[in-house]
Amino acid sequence: MTTLTLYGNCFSGHSYKVRLALMLADVSHDYVHVDLALPRAERAEDFRAVSRFGEVPVLVADGTAMCQSNAILQWLADSYGRLDGAPGERQLVREWLCWESNRIGFSLPNLRLARKFFAQPAEVNNWLEQRVRADLAVLDDTLSQHGYLIGSTLTIADLSASAYLWWLGDAGLDIQDWPHVAAWLQRISQLPGWQHPDELMAAEIPD
Repeated sequence: MTTLTLYGNCFSGHSYKVRLALMLADVSHDYVHVDLALPRAERAEDFRAVSRFGEVPVLVADGTAMCQSNAILQWLADSYGRLDGAPGERQLVREWLCWESNRIGFSLPNLRLARKFFAQPAEVNNWLEQRVRADLAVLDDTLSQHGYLIGSTLTIADLSASAYLWWLGDAGLDIQDWPHVAAWLQRISQLPGWQHPDELMAAEIPD
C-alpha cells in the first residue's frame, strides 16, 4: 500500500482540492499543516526537503514528492482510478484543469487576498473582480447544461474549479448571483466525505 503525506495550509484552496480528492476517493493519507506565515527558510525542514518550489500543496508518495495541485489531482486519478471521468471524457478533464490554473484558480485567490488580507489599489481590485465574474459566468453557463462540469459525474475538474469558491464571500461576492454554480456547490457538499475547507484544512493544535 502506498504511503501518502500531504503538506498543505488552511488558507490554500489549492491544498484543499487535493485533500478533498483524497477524502472523496477514500484514500488513506497523513496531513501536515505548513505555516506559510513563516519565511520560507524558517519553515519545517521536512517540508523544505520535499517542496521543489517552496509552495503548498506537496504530496509525498512512498518518498516521491509531487507538487502543483492539478498535476497531483491527475496523478491521484490515474493511480486510483477514481474521479477521472469516463475514458472519452479525460481530455475534457485535462482542459478544465488547465483552464482553472489560468482563470479562476488565479483570479479568485488574488481577489480574496486583496479584499481580506492585503489591501490593494481600487483599480487592481476592479480588474480582478472583472476576471472572477467572467470566470463564474463560464462556470454558470456550463453548469446550466449538466450537473457537473463534465456530464453527470464528479471529477477532479470539479474539485479543482470549485476549491476557492467556498470562500467567495471573502472576495466580496455572493454565490447566489450564479445560481447554477451555487447548485453545483450544494451537490458537492452533500457527497460522503466532503468537508468545508475551514474544517478539513484546519491546523492541528499541539497538545
